[in-house]
Amino acid sequence: METVHIEDIIIANQRLKDVVTHTPLQLNQVLSERYDCNVYLKREDLQVVRSFKIRGAFHQISSLSREELNNGIVCASAGNHAQGVAYSCRTLRIQGKIFMPSTTPRQKVDQVEFFGKEYVEVILTGDTFDDSFNEAMNYSNENQKAFIHPFDQEKIIAGQGTVGMEIMNDIEENIDFLFASIGGGGLISGTGTYIKSISPLTKIVGCEPAGAASMKESLKQGKVVELEKIDKFVDGAAVKKPGEIPFEICRNILEDIVLVPEGKICTTILELYNQNAIVAEPAGAMPITALDFYKDEIKGKNVVCIVSGGNNDIGRMQEMRERSLIYEGLQYYFIIQFPQRSGALREFIQEVVGPDDDINRFEYTKKNNKTNGPVLLGIELKRPEDYPGLIKRLEKKGFGYQEINKHESLFHLLI
Repeated sequence: METVHIEDIIIANQRLKDVVTHTPLQLNQVLSERYDCNVYLKREDLQVVRSFKIRGAFHQISSLSREELNNGIVCASAGNHAQGVAYSCRTLRIQGKIFMPSTTPRQKVDQVEFFGKEYVEVILTGDTFDDSFNEAMNYSNENQKAFIHPFDQEKIIAGQGTVGMEIMNDIEENIDFLFASIGGGGLISGTGTYIKSISPLTKIVGCEPAGAASMKESLKQGKVVELEKIDKFVDGAAVKKPGEIPFEICRNILEDIVLVPEGKICTTILELYNQNAIVAEPAGAMPITALDFYKDEIKGKNVVCIVSGGNNDIGRMQEMRERSLIYEGLQYYFIIQFPQRSGALREFIQEVVGPDDDINRFEYTKKNNKTNGPVLLGIELKRPEDYPGLIKRLEKKGFGYQEINKHESLFHLLI
């Protein structure tokens, strides 16, 4: 079975040192005080393409033969790998075809085209990374072009491992815990390999989206498995099936995998922006979110979190705020049966809505010849503990209601 060794990562570092940015390792005061430990952030969001993916992509592509380079390359990506490949194609002046899911945020597609210029062609296909991956593989095989895998090639993993090399070169203390995101597993297997070789007592903790936990399930079953469906929100880590090589490495180096709720990641993204002026994408914020699940174990320890990317589409911020509020128990949606009589709305606002509650959505359609009319209502609370009082007042005043938050299919249909 193929695998990656520390020597491969040292070689990759030599090849990459004049191409990638040696990103800072920063002690974060806000997080250190919150968790009563030393939290260092490895800022791969400050990388030349705003994510670590340039490392593996450039190392793999630049290792190809002259004939393979002249023939052009193919890749599939949900966004960040595509940017790394595009940058590499333009730097090495070779042609690349990049397959991306149709659901990829426009900001990431624009960035791929910006970095690659005339050297790349972007093909949007399928709803998930796995759909576009299959299309890309078919094209690669039919046209005999080298395929640049986002996470399941030795040189890709060795390139990502240079993140770990930089961390170990830049930190003076012993690292007790390293938290890193897992999508296909390239970053954590490369970085973990290097750090474990130098510091075997460091505990490597993987972080996966709760709605796309393919590595956790694979390790549980003892083989690489493909999930039937995933939540695509954490687009940088929404992978149905992890890599074979990362799987073999992860089963040897990982202490644990934390499953991180998507809504909680949104809270972290907003806090990082408001408190630290850090723009992190969902996969990049995931390791910091995971600290909450380890707060007892990390107290008094030295902890490193890899902020793997900062390619966040500003157009998604309202959705992230809403997901955060719902997860924190501050945003609720109801369908309420309003009596079709004068004064009913005033009574609802005065006697049901609390003094600190905010109605942030109200849609009402009057129905002729009916005593009741349905209202789609959104209420933002100031504190989670205000919820029981709101429900109690709703029931006391006799307003018929259905809470949409508790009905997943209805929620996705209406919100």
